[in-house]
Amino acid sequence: MLFDIGKKKPLFSERTNKDQPPSLPPWKILIVDDEPDIHSVTKLALSRFKLDGRSLVFINAYSGLQAKELLQQENDIAIAFIDVVMESDHAGLELIKWIREDFNNRTMRIILRTGQPGQAPEEDVIVNYDINDYKAKAELDARKLMTSVYSALRSYRDIMEIEQARISQAQHRQGLERVLQATSGLFELRTLHRFADGLLNQVASLLNLSNETLLLTCNAIDAISGHVDSKSFEILAGTGRFQGCDETALPEDIISLLNKALDERKCLYENNCFIGYFPTKSSQWINILYMDGIDKISDLDKKLVDIFAINVGVAFENLLLNQEVEDTQSELILRLGDVVESRSKEAANHVKRMAEYCYELALLAGLSQRDADLIKRASPMHDVGKIATPDYVLLKPGKLDGDEWDIMKQHPTIGYQILANSERPILKAAAIISLQHHEKYDGSGYPQGISGTDIHIFARIVAIADVFDALAHKRCYKEAWPLDEVLAEMRKNSASHFDPGLLTLFIDNITIFESIKTHWLDC
Repeated sequence: MLFDIGKKKPLFSERTNKDQPPSLPPWKILIVDDEPDIHSVTKLALSRFKLDGRSLVFINAYSGLQAKELLQQENDIAIAFIDVVMESDHAGLELIKWIREDFNNRTMRIILRTGQPGQAPEEDVIVNYDINDYKAKAELDARKLMTSVYSALRSYRDIMEIEQARISQAQHRQGLERVLQATSGLFELRTLHRFADGLLNQVASLLNLSNETLLLTCNAIDAISGHVDSKSFEILAGTGRFQGCDETALPEDIISLLNKALDERKCLYENNCFIGYFPTKSSQWINILYMDGIDKISDLDKKLVDIFAINVGVAFENLLLNQEVEDTQSELILRLGDVVESRSKEAANHVKRMAEYCYELALLAGLSQRDADLIKRASPMHDVGKIATPDYVLLKPGKLDGDEWDIMKQHPTIGYQILANSERPILKAAAIISLQHHEKYDGSGYPQGISGTDIHIFARIVAIADVFDALAHKRCYKEAWPLDEVLAEMRKNSASHFDPGLLTLFIDNITIFESIKTHWLDC
């Protein structure tokens, strides 16, 4: 096919091989010359030309201006034959300068042809213009033309291969950077379901998708046989039509794809779907990610996902190990809290209710999920200092005298001393709570007499939860109070004992805390 702009001149050029396979397109040759015969002769001389199984297709222009317009439409021209004298004596040289400097095309091979060598002396042109060959039209017979084209095309081919390698390397580098960025975000997530949600978002970002039909499932390996139990899927997170979906509602075709990924133990790309296989090395858990509506994923993206899968396995394993450590810490804290409370004859589920009260109030107060989890785990240790309080004080059914009260008031400091030297976040939080949970908002509390926001927010939250549970349940020295009397007493102590803002949040959402109280009834 020929391209002609402007002039109505006979164009004889066309594709020399109409049956050229799409995978091997013809080499594009631009002829810039104001003489139609030059176009015809060039095409005739190269009509049987082939390199690497690829023939030639010609693009014709009859002036420098037309050539500029064509070059801006065609971005893969391999060779340009350019005449020097066209609409002006130096039109060809001006075009060459524009191509290299303004259009910034350094890959196209330029062969300068002229019928008037005196207008453009060879030595001057070679030195001052970025061309690849210089030929006088009189000496450029069919044989020399063929030789020039072979040489120029090979050069262009090699340049393009180097450029493709450079682009591919840059894409791999950028892809690896995307993998590292995506994975680093996962390492920061501390809970299983937040990890699942994060994984969905990061895979979508990695593959540059805005697809909502995402599903994450989790699977376990039989510890005895080592085989995957394909019926033990558990949905951790989903979006689009899978949001809130139950694993029993999964269609059979999706179950089949998930099972295939588990059997083959690798990521799959089938039926316009992507199934990500993210195993861990030392645990029984496997993450399986299902994503449909995938029209095409490039080979590079597949390699990036495979690398991402390895990192996800490590992140997931670290999450499970970290969660196991934190769960162990929490259980030990809870059991120790139970021991302390049982010694003082407190209500059986006091520390469990305290943990839940504090968690919910922390979220209502705008604390982060991490801090809410932290206070939930640490709050059962608020009275750990009572472990050193003598029985005659701790278990006295009546009112304490002055000396006994002084002994009782030592338990916050003792609790702090027990916990303060730990570098573990849970125990550090527990130390602060133990020390400050008897401080009062107006400064009349103990042991330090601090007030307002000088009292850590964890301790201000625990103070509300502790008093609410103490008043609402039977103790050795009192009967349980009705809810309306409990709330009336707490309102009366707003801004004196309790942080008024936190207390308002607590009372306005009392149904949440009543539900916790009902769930953890004393035996």
